[in-house]
Amino acid sequence: MTPSDRITKNVNEVKKMGFNPVSWQFVIAVKAFSAMSISTWEKKVEVYKKWGCSEDEILVAFGKYPWCMMASVHKITRVMEFFVNKMGWDSSFLARSPILVGLSLEKRIVPRCAIYHVLMSKGLINCNNISLVTMLRYTEKQFLKRIVYCHEEETVELLKLYKEKLALAKFLFELFILDIIKKLDLSRTLVCNTLH
Repeated sequence: MTPSDRITKNVNEVKKMGFNPVSWQFVIAVKAFSAMSISTWEKKVEVYKKWGCSEDEILVAFGKYPWCMMASVHKITRVMEFFVNKMGWDSSFLARSPILVGLSLEKRIVPRCAIYHVLMSKGLINCNNISLVTMLRYTEKQFLKRIVYCHEEETVELLKLYKEKLALAKFLFELFILDIIKKLDLSRTLVCNTLH
């Protein structure tokens, strides 16, 4: 199949899904389709299904936020595991808020969920006056202003908790990078030994 044939095929597949060809989502959906093989697409669909999402929910999510299919299988699994197992959400959250798959688990989701739980447990917020999804979508500045700093008596504790969670995320990321470097050094050593 030539590159132009593949693009035409991808455009037609995205049209079949109901995307409006003049929308930005259409362009992103075509990009998502073009960026992966059919087998990779199917693996990602299977991961979502494993967590209880229906084919329709996956397509609705893709229609709202095509990037949810551009995340790696590992990222999809980790985000779904967090929301379904740790937060107790139904997997149908994906169809309502697919943008959550695109957020950083370590730098945004986990720290903000910790703050949300503290505020809920102290009765300072309830799910009727602010949703967790809204909190997760806020920019850093909005989150600090609207959620952390507005609870004057709790600000110090909330900031400490938030910074601890962010520091943990940074530490885990650094460990991840060190592990990759170690593996690259090991691979380089093996290649050098094989050549000599």
